Amino acid sequence: MAVLSLQTVRFTPQHLTLRYKPNTTSTSYNIRCGIAEPSGEPAPFGEKTKYNDGFFEKAFMTLFARKMEKFAAPAKANGKEKKWLWEFDYESFVDVSKRVMQGRSRMQQQEVVREVLLSMLPPGAPAQFRKLFPPTKWAAEFNAALTVPFFHWLVGPSEVIEVEVNGVKQRSGVHIKKCRYLENSGCVGMCVNMCKIPTQDFFTNEFGLPLTMIPNFEDMSCEMVYGQVPPPFEEDEVSKQPCFSEICSMANASSSVCHKLQA
Repeated sequence: MAVLSLQTVRFTPQHLTLRYKPNTTSTSYNIRCGIAEPSGEPAPFGEKTKYNDGFFEKAFMTLFARKMEKFAAPAKANGKEKKWLWEFDYESFVDVSKRVMQGRSRMQQQEVVREVLLSMLPPGAPAQFRKLFPPTKWAAEFNAALTVPFFHWLVGPSEVIEVEVNGVKQRSGVHIKKCRYLENSGCVGMCVNMCKIPTQDFFTNEFGLPLTMIPNFEDMSCEMVYGQVPPPFEEDEVSKQPCFSEICSMANASSSVCHKLQA
């Protein structure tokens, strides 16, 4: 891929390291964003990974949080009604997401995310995306490569992997080691309704490039497969996923399926 033809690139305002390592058979392309753990890897399941977020990460958190705030239930009184740019952190972003869910059905939550994503694009952007990136192997691989650096603030460290789409092997998969969004929210419903389904739908229906996201609720990892058409919700395994009863503040332990997936 021409755009990734550098052997080693490092951009390190302390919080980001980008590496591209070519070899004779495959490409390794990954991001290690500002993990503050001694091991440099995400914390084990059940523990929250510590991050050192820089200016750019906080800017993205602020941008998304402020866009979503318009749809969120009022925050609990805490002495301040408005946060400044440098006051937003990941917990603030997750808190806004939780408040967006309040009083909304599963479909309404997904529609909010769609509106937020559209509001961040210039007019006509989806149509231009369709022209630039028709649903080809190259487009799928290119978007997978872009996902790693541009979504690290949201999901944590990830890497491009080889996947099989319609019988063809291609490097259009992204493996998220431990999703920061799921880890911090601890909520199955938030993962599915506020991330997986609306992101799949946005790429597949607005951009015309199929995307399937496959979260692993046993270790909080996730795979994104560009070029693969997502299944209907009713046929997706996530539709039967129970709550994280021990870590989710909104969990319904008496239900065999997360109640946020049923509404």
